[in-house]
Amino acid sequence: MRKIKIVQIITRSDNVGGAQIHLRDLCIELQRQGHEIVILIGGEGKFIHELRNYGIQVHIIKHLVREINLYRDIMAFIEIRIALRLIKPNLVATHSSKAGWLGRATARLLGIPVVFTAHGWAFTEGVPKVRRIIYSVAERLAGMLSTRIITVSEYDRRLCEKYSVIPASKLVTIQNGIPDMEVMPIRQGAQSSIRLIMVARMERPKKQLFLLEALAGIHHLDWELDLVGDGPQLAEIQKMIVKLGLEHKVRLLGERKDVSTLLSQSHVFILTSDWEGLPLSILEAMRAGLPVLASNVGGIPELVEEGVNGYLIQNGDVHHLRSRITDLIQDDATRSQLGLAGRVKFLKKFEIQSMIYKTMEVYKQTQDSLVR
Repeated sequence: MRKIKIVQIITRSDNVGGAQIHLRDLCIELQRQGHEIVILIGGEGKFIHELRNYGIQVHIIKHLVREINLYRDIMAFIEIRIALRLIKPNLVATHSSKAGWLGRATARLLGIPVVFTAHGWAFTEGVPKVRRIIYSVAERLAGMLSTRIITVSEYDRRLCEKYSVIPASKLVTIQNGIPDMEVMPIRQGAQSSIRLIMVARMERPKKQLFLLEALAGIHHLDWELDLVGDGPQLAEIQKMIVKLGLEHKVRLLGERKDVSTLLSQSHVFILTSDWEGLPLSILEAMRAGLPVLASNVGGIPELVEEGVNGYLIQNGDVHHLRSRITDLIQDDATRSQLGLAGRVKFLKKFEIQSMIYKTMEVYKQTQDSLVR
């Protein structure tokens, strides 16, 4: 196998979300295969230490931030340009909006082939209309700088075509994958409460408050909820738990490194987002053999088949969500059947090796297209 030098660029190191986990797992495997990997990243957050613990080279781009700031964006562009000229990669791969714009512009200027992976679009359905228009225009311009663009779901690829943002010839879908783990379910006995779990950053699109509203209507049933994650809505969520009288039902666990273990101790996984790409959290739940209740948005229907491995909830329908939660709390056999089907589907379609192989093929094709 031909070995190549790849620079990966991502904006944030302070938040370990789906894009960061995707990048980490991808780089670990590519490095294991003998490719040389360097990550350019903004900030000095905890994700940097995690990457370095895996032996991955990290170069900090001091001025790379999520927010639009003309001075810092220009300085970040200069920093990225200097780093790329020093490293001399065969390929640049970018992730997240800001890193995607600056990284693609810099690579194009230097004549380096560049791939952008879209972990969900900023102009997706559910995003406020003005933001959708602004970001679709921005991505249309940035798309001109891309050699290839990977979407992590068919939904995101079709969205590009619907709004004529990116030419179809540049697009390829490679669905997310994660490593399998031998974590056997530790479901508690029939006399214990049904443990519900949601793993998501506590910010507006994830809608933990909506879930709490649904659960308040069935507080008399025997359930407990673990909310895993942190974020700007934490204080508001804490107040809502008290207001609804759910203090003895809901645990706020913060960010955790033992999510796989928590999932193995749970009975039902829930994700109530307004918009999503192809959530790694649902893949983790499927890997753990959990039935999934999730909003019918983005690429989620590519993971969750109605009545097969979970249920899709119409976005904003609190009564529908409450009804489905009630069904799964009360029906042990259906929980087991849906969870097993999710585990089987994960093993067939979403283990990481398929994603790695397809991604590397796109990287090599992209490099070869410029060489020719």
